[in-house]
Amino acid sequence: MKKTLHSFLLALAITAPLAISTSSAFAHEVKVERSIISVSGTSKTSVAPDLAILNLGVLRQAKTARAALDANNAAMKEVLAAMKKVGIEDRDLQTSNFSIRPRYDHHRPKKGEIQKPPRIVGYNVSNNLTVRLRDLSKIGELLDVSVTLGVNNGGNINFTNEDPKAAISIARAKAMKDALTKATILTDAAGVQLGDIISINENFSAPRPISMARGKMMMAEAMVADSVPISAGENTYSVTVNVQWEIKQ
Repeated sequence: MKKTLHSFLLALAITAPLAISTSSAFAHEVKVERSIISVSGTSKTSVAPDLAILNLGVLRQAKTARAALDANNAAMKEVLAAMKKVGIEDRDLQTSNFSIRPRYDHHRPKKGEIQKPPRIVGYNVSNNLTVRLRDLSKIGELLDVSVTLGVNNGGNINFTNEDPKAAISIARAKAMKDALTKATILTDAAGVQLGDIISINENFSAPRPISMARGKMMMAEAMVADSVPISAGENTYSVTVNVQWEIKQ
């Protein structure tokens, strides 16, 4: 009995310092929560566009796929030739979204009739052309010529900038300055000081394409009259930054 008690006391004496040492180590690892301030800054920079990207489409219908394709090819060749006359280089012309689709007649059975499967009554051939126009003064002329030669689909125009990096950089700097100004006002009012920056996140938005027609087949109807009036306006690049600072205690 005495031997057992002696062994227990000896084990307790050895493990007690280890327990105290371990508790001390955990105590040193406890981190004090930092006080932070989160602020958003925004800015917009507007610049005149120097590039227009147009989407022009030719849609042709015929009873056979061959006839529809031939008609589409003939119209598209004339459009491409006209583009080059206006001064568009080959590098700024790209064919896209070519398709051949059957047209169906869907039988509508009367009361008592058996439903018949749809039958093919013709074919649609569509071919789109993406045009990059660097001389914006020629947009109206280009649209007039295109519609005259058979463009009857598409109609989206995207006024953009070939190299918007400078405008975006200005917007970023202004957005960051806006965030810093707001944070300084808030901390001054609270009687504290800004510390180091903890994080910076950015959200960026660019101009969206402008649709020149409400429907695929309305483009020709809207443009067959006089020269198409086009106003490029300005492109606005928006930047929002979300910044976190540590607050000095």
